[in-house]
Amino acid sequence: MSLFNILGGEFIEIIEWTDDTRDTMVYRYPTVGKAIKYGAKLTVREGQAAVFIHEGQLADVFQPGLYMLETNNLPILTRLQHWDHGFRSPFKSEIYFVNTTRFNDLKWGTKNPVIARDPEFGPVRIRAFGTYSMRVTDPGRFMTEIVGTDGEFTRDEISFQLRNIIVQEFSRMIAGSGIPVLDMAANTGDLGQMVAKAIGPTVAAYGLTIPEFYIENISLPDEVERMLDKRTSMGIVGDLNRFGQYAASEAMLNASNQPGGMGAGIGAGLGAGMGVAMAQRGPWGAVPQQQAPQTPPPLHPETVWHIAVNGQADGPYGRAHLGRLVREGGFTRETLVWTPGQDGWKPAEEVAELAQLFTVAPPPPPIPKAE
Repeated sequence: MSLFNILGGEFIEIIEWTDDTRDTMVYRYPTVGKAIKYGAKLTVREGQAAVFIHEGQLADVFQPGLYMLETNNLPILTRLQHWDHGFRSPFKSEIYFVNTTRFNDLKWGTKNPVIARDPEFGPVRIRAFGTYSMRVTDPGRFMTEIVGTDGEFTRDEISFQLRNIIVQEFSRMIAGSGIPVLDMAANTGDLGQMVAKAIGPTVAAYGLTIPEFYIENISLPDEVERMLDKRTSMGIVGDLNRFGQYAASEAMLNASNQPGGMGAGIGAGLGAGMGVAMAQRGPWGAVPQQQAPQTPPPLHPETVWHIAVNGQADGPYGRAHLGRLVREGGFTRETLVWTPGQDGWKPAEEVAELAQLFTVAPPPPPIPKAE
């Protein structure tokens, strides 16, 4: 019995991998203490690639299919081994299965705001987030550049690096796009394609590609969004006078719905007013033309003064009130007064409008003589 028959239990005859996880990108087939039998079967399923690493070097990459590991299927391994006897002996190699399917719904987002120059608002701070998908397109390069000797490589181990690349290119594209902030929501598709194209060469150097890239939301700081909401509300309101009339009508209708008291009275009055308005309409419901009533000209506002009392400003008081103070002795010619527009405090007798109060005031009554 030959040595190979004695150690036959340590030979690998069937090599395959089935994955029931959703995040494994690379799986190292267990070959520790075992040799691969010449003529062993290698099964590579759809969505997989098998990478052979021999003595630390990339030996070969097998795409989906069923292979018999013989000399004609392992030209690189044969060259590396320099086996002139036809490669008839068992051999040892590390076998890695690489998942080449898409990994979907990967998240990305700006950790810090991106500063951009908006043509309407000026410098603004923008945040954004979205999703993307990735897949391995060059298993050999992915193994040599990223995985190395990791026995079970998951998507989380590469997604952090991809997020950094995405955010960097997104920041650069947004800052130089010149698209107004208010129009970015309508251009997220174009922006996503621009970002995906920009990061393509970098991820290709890892043996990866980004089949899909989406920008789900682009937002401004909370205080800026509140100002935009106010601006939008002003545009919706339109004519403030008509809006005020509408708001007053709504308030009266809401009050009329309250049981009893003022609400019922307001509702009844409003209903009577609406009835009169309907009665004044013509036979076809048209409102007859009425001449607009003439309004009196506006009255001139009354001038008021502040007076100095015990070193403190008091008031303001109108002219009639100051006249009463004159009669009561609380306001004299020497009392300092001030009104808006006046240059500093002045004695009352130096203000023409107030000096008249002292000319019409009666003199003080005589003091009765003692008998």
